[in-house]
Amino acid sequence: MDEFFDLPTLIVIAVAVFVLFRLRSVLGTRTGNERPPMERRRPAEAGEETVVPLRPRPAPAPEMDTERRARKLESEIEQFSRGDADLAAGLRAVAEADSSFTPKFFLDGAKQAYEMIVTAFAEGDRQTLKNLLDKDVYDGFVRAISEREGAGQKVDFTFVGLPKVEISEAEYDKRNVIVTVRFHAEVVSATRDKDGTIVEGDAEQIQAVADEWTFQRNPKSRDPNWKVVATSQLD
Repeated sequence: MDEFFDLPTLIVIAVAVFVLFRLRSVLGTRTGNERPPMERRRPAEAGEETVVPLRPRPAPAPEMDTERRARKLESEIEQFSRGDADLAAGLRAVAEADSSFTPKFFLDGAKQAYEMIVTAFAEGDRQTLKNLLDKDVYDGFVRAISEREGAGQKVDFTFVGLPKVEISEAEYDKRNVIVTVRFHAEVVSATRDKDGTIVEGDAEQIQAVADEWTFQRNPKSRDPNWKVVATSQLD
Protein backbone atom coordinates (compact mmCIF):
# COMPACT_ATOMS: atom_id res chain seq x y z
CA MET A 1 0.00 0.00 0.00
CA ASP A 2 2.88 2.39 0.76
CA GLU A 3 4.44 1.62 -2.61
CA PHE A 4 1.15 2.40 -4.40
CA PHE A 5 0.94 5.88 -2.95
CA ASP A 6 4.54 6.84 -3.69
CA LEU A 7 5.37 10.39 -4.72
CA PRO A 8 5.49 9.88 -8.54
CA THR A 9 2.06 8.23 -8.51
CA LEU A 10 0.50 11.08 -6.55
CA ILE A 11 1.99 13.61 -8.99
CA VAL A 12 0.47 11.73 -11.98
CA ILE A 13 -2.94 11.62 -10.27
CA ALA A 14 -2.81 15.34 -9.50
CA VAL A 15 -1.95 16.19 -13.12
CA ALA A 16 -4.81 13.99 -14.43
CA VAL A 17 -7.33 15.66 -12.12
CA PHE A 18 -6.14 19.12 -13.21
CA VAL A 19 -6.45 18.23 -16.94
CA LEU A 20 -9.98 16.82 -16.44
CA PHE A 21 -11.01 19.95 -14.55
CA ARG A 22 -9.77 22.18 -17.38
CA LEU A 23 -11.58 20.13 -20.01
CA ARG A 24 -14.79 20.32 -17.99
CA SER A 25 -14.57 24.11 -17.68
CA VAL A 26 -13.93 24.55 -21.42
CA LEU A 27 -16.33 21.98 -22.86
CA GLY A 28 -18.98 22.06 -20.18
CA THR A 29 -21.05 19.12 -18.99
CA ARG A 30 -23.85 17.21 -20.70
CA THR A 31 -27.19 16.76 -18.99
CA GLY A 32 -28.82 14.52 -21.61
CA ASN A 33 -31.30 17.29 -22.58
CA GLU A 34 -29.14 19.14 -25.10
CA ARG A 35 -30.59 19.87 -28.55
CA PRO A 36 -28.80 18.34 -31.55
CA PRO A 37 -26.47 20.87 -33.24
CA MET A 38 -28.94 21.63 -36.09
CA GLU A 39 -31.66 22.54 -33.57
CA ARG A 40 -29.74 25.26 -31.77
CA ARG A 41 -31.13 28.78 -32.21
CA ARG A 42 -29.71 32.20 -31.56
CA PRO A 43 -31.92 34.53 -29.46
CA ALA A 44 -34.53 36.29 -31.61
CA GLU A 45 -34.34 40.03 -31.78
CA ALA A 46 -37.39 42.24 -31.21
CA GLY A 47 -39.90 41.86 -34.05
CA GLU A 48 -38.03 38.89 -35.57
CA GLU A 49 -39.48 35.44 -36.17
CA THR A 50 -38.31 33.02 -33.51
CA VAL A 51 -37.87 30.18 -36.02
CA VAL A 52 -34.76 30.62 -38.14
CA PRO A 53 -34.97 28.70 -41.44
CA LEU A 54 -31.99 26.53 -42.37
CA ARG A 55 -31.88 28.25 -45.75
CA PRO A 56 -33.06 31.86 -45.28
CA ARG A 57 -35.20 33.08 -48.15
CA PRO A 58 -34.01 36.20 -49.96
CA ALA A 59 -36.03 39.18 -48.76
CA PRO A 60 -38.29 40.61 -51.49
CA ALA A 61 -37.88 44.20 -52.53
CA PRO A 62 -39.94 46.28 -50.04
CA GLU A 63 -41.66 48.28 -52.77
CA MET A 64 -42.69 45.12 -54.64
CA ASP A 65 -43.97 43.48 -51.46
CA THR A 66 -46.00 46.58 -50.61
CA GLU A 67 -47.45 46.75 -54.10
CA ARG A 68 -48.36 43.09 -54.04
CA ARG A 69 -50.16 43.41 -50.69
CA ALA A 70 -52.01 46.50 -51.92
CA ARG A 71 -53.25 44.69 -55.04
CA LYS A 72 -54.34 41.68 -53.00
CA LEU A 73 -56.17 43.88 -50.49
CA GLU A 74 -57.99 45.81 -53.22
CA SER A 75 -58.99 42.55 -54.89
CA GLU A 76 -60.45 41.26 -51.61
CA ILE A 77 -62.29 44.52 -51.00
CA GLU A 78 -63.90 44.31 -54.44
CA GLN A 79 -64.84 40.68 -53.81
CA PHE A 80 -66.30 41.08 -50.33
CA SER A 81 -68.04 44.42 -50.95
CA ARG A 82 -70.08 42.80 -53.76
CA GLY A 83 -70.39 46.02 -55.76
CA ASP A 84 -71.47 48.10 -52.75
CA ALA A 85 -69.45 51.33 -53.03
CA ASP A 86 -70.16 52.41 -49.43
CA LEU A 87 -69.07 49.04 -48.06
CA ALA A 88 -65.91 49.11 -50.20
CA ALA A 89 -65.06 52.57 -48.87
CA GLY A 90 -65.64 51.38 -45.31
CA LEU A 91 -63.38 48.36 -45.77
CA ARG A 92 -60.63 50.60 -47.17
CA ALA A 93 -60.96 52.90 -44.16
CA VAL A 94 -60.67 49.94 -41.78
CA ALA A 95 -57.62 48.60 -43.65
CA GLU A 96 -55.93 52.01 -43.57
CA ALA A 97 -56.48 52.29 -39.80
CA ASP A 98 -55.53 48.67 -39.07
CA SER A 99 -52.64 47.39 -41.19
CA SER A 100 -53.32 43.79 -40.08
CA PHE A 101 -56.85 43.81 -41.53
CA THR A 102 -57.89 42.04 -44.71
CA PRO A 103 -61.52 41.10 -45.41
CA LYS A 104 -60.78 37.41 -45.95
CA PHE A 105 -58.61 37.01 -42.86
CA PHE A 106 -61.16 38.88 -40.75
CA LEU A 107 -64.10 36.85 -42.06
CA ASP A 108 -62.31 33.56 -41.38
CA GLY A 109 -61.82 34.67 -37.77
CA ALA A 110 -65.41 35.88 -37.49
CA LYS A 111 -66.69 32.46 -38.57
CA GLN A 112 -64.65 30.75 -35.87
CA ALA A 113 -65.78 33.27 -33.27
CA TYR A 114 -69.44 32.78 -34.21
CA GLU A 115 -69.25 29.01 -33.80
CA MET A 116 -67.40 29.33 -30.50
CA ILE A 117 -69.86 31.86 -29.11
CA VAL A 118 -73.12 30.11 -30.03
CA THR A 119 -71.71 26.80 -28.76
CA ALA A 120 -70.50 28.40 -25.52
CA PHE A 121 -73.91 30.03 -25.02
CA ALA A 122 -75.69 26.69 -25.43
CA GLU A 123 -73.28 25.03 -22.99
CA GLY A 124 -73.35 27.89 -20.49
CA ASP A 125 -69.60 28.44 -20.88
CA ARG A 126 -69.27 31.92 -19.39
CA GLN A 127 -65.46 32.09 -19.57
CA THR A 128 -65.35 31.63 -23.34
CA LEU A 129 -68.08 34.22 -23.77
CA LYS A 130 -66.24 36.69 -21.56
CA ASN A 131 -63.15 36.47 -23.76
CA LEU A 132 -65.06 37.13 -26.98
CA LEU A 133 -67.87 39.52 -26.06
CA ASP A 134 -67.99 43.16 -25.07
CA LYS A 135 -69.19 43.64 -21.49
CA ASP A 136 -72.75 44.73 -22.35
CA VAL A 137 -73.26 41.85 -24.77
CA TYR A 138 -71.68 39.43 -22.31
CA ASP A 139 -74.03 40.56 -19.54
CA GLY A 140 -77.03 39.93 -21.80
CA PHE A 141 -75.85 36.44 -22.69
CA VAL A 142 -75.16 35.59 -19.05
CA ARG A 143 -78.63 36.76 -17.98
CA ALA A 144 -80.20 34.41 -20.52
CA ILE A 145 -77.99 31.53 -19.34
CA SER A 146 -78.87 32.20 -15.70
CA GLU A 147 -82.60 32.28 -16.46
CA ARG A 148 -82.29 28.99 -18.32
CA GLU A 149 -80.35 27.39 -15.48
CA GLY A 150 -82.80 28.76 -12.93
CA ALA A 151 -85.62 27.01 -14.77
CA GLY A 152 -83.68 23.75 -14.76
CA GLN A 153 -83.34 23.74 -18.52
CA LYS A 154 -80.48 22.40 -20.63
CA VAL A 155 -79.71 22.72 -24.33
CA ASP A 156 -78.70 19.93 -26.69
CA PHE A 157 -76.76 21.76 -29.38
CA THR A 158 -74.83 20.83 -32.52
CA PHE A 159 -73.28 23.40 -34.83
CA VAL A 160 -73.70 22.18 -38.41
CA GLY A 161 -72.19 24.93 -40.55
CA LEU A 162 -72.27 28.38 -42.09
CA PRO A 163 -73.59 28.15 -45.65
CA LYS A 164 -73.49 31.92 -46.07
CA VAL A 165 -71.49 34.65 -44.34
CA GLU A 166 -71.05 38.21 -45.59
CA ILE A 167 -69.81 41.58 -44.38
CA SER A 168 -72.66 44.09 -44.36
CA GLU A 169 -70.99 47.24 -42.95
CA ALA A 170 -67.52 48.54 -42.13
CA GLU A 171 -66.21 51.81 -40.75
CA TYR A 172 -63.47 53.53 -38.78
CA ASP A 173 -64.86 56.03 -36.28
CA LYS A 174 -61.46 57.62 -35.55
CA ARG A 175 -61.09 55.42 -32.50
CA ASN A 176 -62.27 51.91 -33.34
CA VAL A 177 -62.54 49.82 -36.47
CA ILE A 178 -66.03 48.34 -36.71
CA VAL A 179 -67.21 45.54 -39.00
CA THR A 180 -70.70 44.05 -39.10
CA VAL A 181 -71.24 40.51 -40.38
CA ARG A 182 -74.37 38.57 -41.35
CA PHE A 183 -74.25 34.89 -40.44
CA HIS A 184 -76.60 32.36 -42.02
CA ALA A 185 -76.02 29.28 -39.90
CA GLU A 186 -77.37 25.76 -39.64
CA VAL A 187 -77.69 24.20 -36.19
CA VAL A 188 -79.49 21.46 -34.32
CA SER A 189 -80.82 22.81 -31.04
CA ALA A 190 -83.30 21.54 -28.49
CA THR A 191 -84.01 22.97 -25.04
CA ARG A 192 -85.12 20.42 -22.45
CA ASP A 193 -86.73 21.00 -19.07
CA LYS A 194 -85.57 19.34 -15.87
CA ASP A 195 -87.55 16.20 -16.81
CA GLY A 196 -85.83 15.94 -20.20
CA THR A 197 -88.90 17.05 -22.16
CA ILE A 198 -88.17 19.27 -25.17
CA VAL A 199 -89.75 22.68 -24.61
CA GLU A 200 -88.13 24.47 -27.55
CA GLY A 201 -86.43 23.45 -30.78
CA ASP A 202 -85.95 20.02 -32.32
CA ALA A 203 -83.32 17.42 -31.44
CA GLU A 204 -83.41 15.87 -34.92
CA GLN A 205 -84.13 18.72 -37.34
CA ILE A 206 -81.55 21.13 -38.73
CA GLN A 207 -82.63 24.72 -38.20
CA ALA A 208 -81.63 27.77 -40.23
CA VAL A 209 -80.52 30.74 -38.11
CA ALA A 210 -79.70 34.25 -39.35
CA ASP A 211 -77.83 36.71 -37.14
CA GLU A 212 -76.10 40.05 -37.61
CA TRP A 213 -73.16 40.70 -35.30
CA THR A 214 -70.92 43.73 -34.99
CA PHE A 215 -67.21 43.30 -34.21
CA GLN A 216 -64.96 46.05 -32.93
CA ARG A 217 -61.36 46.68 -31.88
CA ASN A 218 -59.03 49.60 -31.26
CA PRO A 219 -56.31 49.41 -33.95
CA LYS A 220 -53.83 51.08 -31.59
CA SER A 221 -54.29 48.38 -28.97
CA ARG A 222 -51.71 45.63 -28.55
CA ASP A 223 -54.57 43.16 -28.24
CA PRO A 224 -55.18 41.80 -31.78
CA ASN A 225 -58.56 40.32 -30.88
CA TRP A 226 -61.93 41.70 -31.97
CA LYS A 227 -64.92 41.62 -29.63
CA VAL A 228 -68.61 41.38 -30.42
CA VAL A 229 -70.27 44.63 -29.38
CA ALA A 230 -73.78 44.06 -30.76
CA THR A 231 -75.95 41.14 -31.86
CA SER A 232 -79.36 40.93 -33.50
CA GLN A 233 -81.45 38.20 -35.06
CA LEU A 234 -82.50 38.68 -38.68
CA ASP A 235 -85.96 37.80 -39.91
